[in-house]
Amino acid sequence: TIERGAVIAADDLAQVRVGTDPALHPVPADQLDQVVGQRAAVDVAGGAMLTANSVTDAVVPDGNNSVVGVALSPAQAPGLNLRTGDHVRVVVTPAQGESAPAGAPPVSDATVAGVHVMPETGQMIVDVLVPHADAAVLAARAATGNVALVLDSRDR
Repeated sequence: TIERGAVIAADDLAQVRVGTDPALHPVPADQLDQVVGQRAAVDVAGGAMLTANSVTDAVVPDGNNSVVGVALSPAQAPGLNLRTGDHVRVVVTPAQGESAPAGAPPVSDATVAGVHVMPETGQMIVDVLVPHADAAVLAARAATGNVALVLDSRDR
């Protein structure tokens, strides 16, 4: 398995024969040397076929951004499956027993960097990409559990 963001090494790759199917777009064997040193754009399971969309030269987070993990119950997240690149807002919600604030609640604009579910708790962990200046505030808000996530756009 090659985890998303990991640098791809030559020993991570193997050449195999695949049947010709116009729906498949694997990286050709003669181009594997161009893949080595790039980063995995997605998690690549062992034995999976590598495509051009599986690799990137982008580093996440880059020098101006941070990744903040936000743990959410099903009631705190949209019912749609979130995808890497989705534009979202993390909205501060009142603590249990508190009333809703007058006016608009504080929000943090973010981009989804990854999503996974914790098998032990069933909580969804959404890794969001935010500017450095917003990361500490968002992390502190997320740590309280009093947040909800709003999906704004899938425009990439």
